[in-house]
Amino acid sequence: MATEGMTDETLPRKAMRAEYLDAETELELARAWRDHRDEQALHRLVTAYMRLAISMASKFRRYGAPMSDLIQEASLGLMKAADKFDPDRGVRFSTYAVWWIKASIQEFVMRNWSMVRTGSTSSQKSLFFNMRRVQAQIEREANAEGVTLDGAAIRARVAEVIGVPLADVEMMEGRLSGSDFSLNATQSTEDEGREWVDTLIDDGPGPEERVTEDHDGALMRGWIGEAMDRLSDRERYIVTERRLIEAPRTLESLGEELGLSKERIRQLEAQAFGKMRKSLESHGGEVQNLLL
Repeated sequence: MATEGMTDETLPRKAMRAEYLDAETELELARAWRDHRDEQALHRLVTAYMRLAISMASKFRRYGAPMSDLIQEASLGLMKAADKFDPDRGVRFSTYAVWWIKASIQEFVMRNWSMVRTGSTSSQKSLFFNMRRVQAQIEREANAEGVTLDGAAIRARVAEVIGVPLADVEMMEGRLSGSDFSLNATQSTEDEGREWVDTLIDDGPGPEERVTEDHDGALMRGWIGEAMDRLSDRERYIVTERRLIEAPRTLESLGEELGLSKERIRQLEAQAFGKMRKSLESHGGEVQNLLL
């Protein structure tokens, strides 16, 4: 790789001293790599355009990532561009590489900006990198016209200018306005302070509810098993295949398997349910109480 053997300090200096390629030389190097996997040609091509990668990486320093990491990601994007570049399409390599370098850096910034994934769709990525700039532009234009815009109006205009849903603008504004916060942090500076996670309300069932549900479920399963025991083997098989499996069978498929008509299978199913209903009714109000 073009960056091998270079430190974070020497890489920018060496990149600035690299040769400038004319269109013909660039074409020859790209074809040598594409057609013959000539690593020397790849090294020369990538080295010549490292200054471009470093220049683009420097534009993302405001997002807080170390410059060395940004350069590394930019160089990876440059390598991907060199690997996928088609020299016969009539486009200069630098024009093609810009997209890959930018995409690689943006992906890195968004992965590392927050522990919570900030955005995955194209509209969310566009908002992440452009929303603040567009907001400032809208506010400047409004001030120049003597117009005062509230937050809702600004968000609506941002969505219109960038061409994204308003809901995405509202979501991204919330993400960018706050920082990561650990639920294990204490509510006070004291070592014995309660952690914020302890204040969260558990929406799940409590211990008593779980015990009751388990008890009632066991009762119902027992009663259904008792009702199934009163069926003939054929009736039990039809009920199981029609109601108790993940992908219920059709009347036609069961009829073909058992050598019966679809209507006869329907009658046997209704007959089986009638027997099961009588069995469950023998438990009186207990069944009704569980179903309420």
